[in-house]
Amino acid sequence: MLDLAAYGGLFLVAFGAATILPFQSEPVLVGLLLAGEQPAWLLVLVASIGNTLGSVANWVLGRWIHRWRDRPWFPVKPDQLARAEGWYRRWGRWSLLLSWAPVMGDPLTVIAGMLREPFWMFLLLVAVAKTGRYVALALITLGLWPGG
Repeated sequence: MLDLAAYGGLFLVAFGAATILPFQSEPVLVGLLLAGEQPAWLLVLVASIGNTLGSVANWVLGRWIHRWRDRPWFPVKPDQLARAEGWYRRWGRWSLLLSWAPVMGDPLTVIAGMLREPFWMFLLLVAVAKTGRYVALALITLGLWPGG
């Protein structure tokens, strides 16, 4: 039962961290890794799946966000949106490899949806980025980072 709570909690925090919710999954993952009660590979897998699916929610939001962009309550000003779209168009889909990055990663996944990035390519690039970040964090936490 404790394992289910650990995995479920990690999944939910990782999912939320990829959305606009103010969650951070890294401290939860590090804590669970240091506790040593679950296999590291499984914790990384659960965090990666949760965080990637949170980004998928952002992509879906982006696909529908144009409906509301002219409303007064819309949280992004038209010039900010145009700048973000220009940045994405300039750097293209490969910028999704930065989807793990704080501050810019989550909006990047919304913009990818807005600009109709094909889902399969979005999913592949975001999964690689998110999983790579968690693998690096696990290796560092466990003292297995090369040269560390």
